[in-house]
Amino acid sequence: MTPAPIRVPVDLAGRSYEIFIGRGLLAEIGTLATDQLKGRRALIVTDGNVATRHLAGLEAALAKVGTAPMRMILPAGEKTKSWPFLEAVVERAIVEKLERGDLLIALGGGVIGDLVGFAASIIRRGMSFIQIPTSLLAQVDSSVGGKTGINSPLGKNLIGAFHQPVLVLADSSILDTLSPREFRAGYAEVVKYGLIDQPGFFEWLEAGAWQGIFSGGPEREEAIRISCAAKAAIVARDETETGDRALLNLGHTFGHALEALTAYDSAKLVHGEAVAIGISQAHRFSTWLGLCPEADTRRVEAHFKAVGLPTSVNDIANGPRDAEAILTAIRQDKKVSRGTLTFILTRGIGRSEIVKGVDSGAVQAFLEQDLLLQIR
Repeated sequence: MTPAPIRVPVDLAGRSYEIFIGRGLLAEIGTLATDQLKGRRALIVTDGNVATRHLAGLEAALAKVGTAPMRMILPAGEKTKSWPFLEAVVERAIVEKLERGDLLIALGGGVIGDLVGFAASIIRRGMSFIQIPTSLLAQVDSSVGGKTGINSPLGKNLIGAFHQPVLVLADSSILDTLSPREFRAGYAEVVKYGLIDQPGFFEWLEAGAWQGIFSGGPEREEAIRISCAAKAAIVARDETETGDRALLNLGHTFGHALEALTAYDSAKLVHGEAVAIGISQAHRFSTWLGLCPEADTRRVEAHFKAVGLPTSVNDIANGPRDAEAILTAIRQDKKVSRGTLTFILTRGIGRSEIVKGVDSGAVQAFLEQDLLLQIR
């Protein structure tokens, strides 16, 4: 018998929902999502990699409760998070005559979740969707909180909307099928929550809990729970990122710029790797500005290196090496306000803060020095 799932509520007026966490939950979706599925037609959107492993299991579980979903299989990879595939999902839903009360089901990682959520937000001016995240990154971060969107060639996530799911089902056993690289990449987002405002969580990870997370021990579900609860609390306070929700972007200002400059080529760089580099850079920049003790920055870098994550632009094969080009990409960040730069910086482990009006000259000077010092 499948153990009872861990439940994490996301409390939003009129749009509240639950996150279910545990092993083997995909087979239990009919029980866990009875209210959301009842009387609704559904379209599952997934990618080729996930479909091979998990689509049949989801369809079988839905069939048990009398739901016969349609399916749409897209190419895997960050380049799917773009206008052509958004149009394809929207048009498929319209062709199938899905109504506002019907469902889209996002079965996949962050790319599929963001794309399908955005499609749901605009089809008939908004329809319901369920998130079934299949990567560690998506289970702890992108599936929670209602941020949806696609990329522009000029920058990451520049086109999108806030649109909450009606349910998130995080089956931790699905993570057993991830490649080591994809699992490591998702772990960067787990570490992020400790570095924002939970130093005890970071210390727990650093002291060895990460090994249980990677091996599939009970630490995995606990880390997902803590991460989801941390994000849910922030989202409940600031759903549309007008205040402290921006803290969740720790590492992303640098990281998104690197993704854009590598043309979202997952062979070179996947999102979690960009976040690990970005978090490391945010700590180094904070130290460079005199905000963060160097010892704390070294601890962050050492932990990422211990699990096999990159910490420097120079860790990207044939990656960007031009400080001015990186700064130009940073200027497309969503947190830019009236042309001034905003960064999530830190005063130490678990002491991140939003810093507005950061001087672009200081950023470029830091990047030039960082590129030189991080060369191995």
